[in-house]
Amino acid sequence: MGDTSVKKVDSHHSPTGQMGQKYLAEGVRVAMRLWENEAPAEAKPVSTRDYETVGYVIKGRAELHLEGQVLLLNPGDSWLVPKGASHTYKILETFTAVEATSPPASVHGRDEKTGKSVKA
Repeated sequence: MGDTSVKKVDSHHSPTGQMGQKYLAEGVRVAMRLWENEAPAEAKPVSTRDYETVGYVIKGRAELHLEGQVLLLNPGDSWLVPKGASHTYKILETFTAVEATSPPASVHGRDEKTGKSVKA
């Protein structure tokens, strides 16, 4: 029999990472996080991650710079950043989105510690 554990995460009590992400439910193979009311700003340094990310825009607008392409993200849009892809985001309007990562980018700092910054 597989894993039958049940988890519920109250977002009011979710831990927050160094980049401002709020960690939501996490399993063995996938984890969710929330980027809530991120202020407009210039793009952060380009990075790569050792996990795949899919996301969904709840409100606001952002640019996803991914492997030399620029994708405009609007409410209702979803996106994919493949494992190891060179990317960054530029927030254009106060932005809220939910992301899922596989394998999990966990609350224990995997995001900040294993992501590699690369020059644009």
